[in-house]
Amino acid sequence: MNHEQQCLPNRRNIIASAAGLLAASLISEIKAEGGAEYFPSIDTHTHFYDPTRPQGIPWPGKDDPVLYRKVLPDEFQKLAAPFNVKATIVVEASAWVEDNQWLLDLAKGDKFISGIVGNLDPAHKDFSEHWKRFAKNPFYVGIRVNHGDLQKGLEDKSYLENLRMIASDQRQLDVNGGPATPVEVAKLAKFIPELRIVINHEANLVIDGKEVPKDWLEAMQLAGSNKNVFCKVSALAEGTRKTMGDAPKDVEFYKPVLDALWNVFGEDRLIFGSNWPVSVRAATYATLHKIVHTYFSMKGKVAAEKYFMKNAIAAYRPPTRI
Repeated sequence: MNHEQQCLPNRRNIIASAAGLLAASLISEIKAEGGAEYFPSIDTHTHFYDPTRPQGIPWPGKDDPVLYRKVLPDEFQKLAAPFNVKATIVVEASAWVEDNQWLLDLAKGDKFISGIVGNLDPAHKDFSEHWKRFAKNPFYVGIRVNHGDLQKGLEDKSYLENLRMIASDQRQLDVNGGPATPVEVAKLAKFIPELRIVINHEANLVIDGKEVPKDWLEAMQLAGSNKNVFCKVSALAEGTRKTMGDAPKDVEFYKPVLDALWNVFGEDRLIFGSNWPVSVRAATYATLHKIVHTYFSMKGKVAAEKYFMKNAIAAYRPPTRI
């Protein structure tokens, strides 16, 4: 019996059941400014790390006065709780293999962490060994790769086989890169239609308040035509390239990008994420949350509930702790 036969049926049923329980458990409301509700949320893009560890950290660097400090779940939970953020998906930025375990250990003792998007290289000769090790933990919901590596990997049979392993284990793939990223995502989505793929940070488009570039839009449309592709509306304020906490606060500035994403992915495949603490360079958490809360509230309660929580569960299928 192969790995897929051993793991897939039970795991699929368990994960699907857990996702349903998680959705049911997060039905509560906190009032926003003006009396409107803050929708129950899963922030699907945070980073946690501790430079005081004996081995230190590979990222961020010591020369970064904003980010080089201890950043752990307690701080973020207190920051996000007033906005009805119930849980977070943590994205591993470190390329050190054992840092995947460090995050899993962190999640073990913290109910606020609902999943870990790990950092493993599908091109590495030991990928299968590492994947099987970490994927035994249900909180290991997938991995993230960079656009350049994916572009090369699409020509590599072993790379694609490793991504098929991820799909067979009912996990997902985050992809981070520039505006050309969705082109490769579209190719991968057709190669492995059973793999759930999440484009990070709107493919890192420069956001200037103007109509979106044609090339970016066409690439997003190409990727979005595949129903297994989601887009994480994350690092939105950073898209302005402001670094002194001075990103625009008015939702109208971001509306051309948000409208374009809405038209491509609709209410079922857009996902909430902040990119905290990196996001603090551009805007406060309150500012970035208000931008997306204002926009998606205008789409109606059903759509907003999907964006802030239900689509995250559909894409990441995090296990419940109930």
